[in-house]
Amino acid sequence: MPRERVKRPHAPHRVRLPGFVNEADIGLGEVTKKATAYFGIRPCGGCARRAAYLDSWLVFSGRRK
Repeated sequence: MPRERVKRPHAPHRVRLPGFVNEADIGLGEVTKKATAYFGIRPCGGCARRAAYLDSWLVFSGRRK
């Protein structure tokens, strides 16, 4: 029988990008949403789930924490 994967909550990876990100942290999903909206791509139902997952995986920060 296949084993089920257990999802464990974890802190997102942080990438510091001074000059690119101001004060507030921004997730990879939010960056993707803004980029696709800029090019005129309309979001679907899966886009919100995908963006939430990407935000929980990688966060861009402009300052040290």
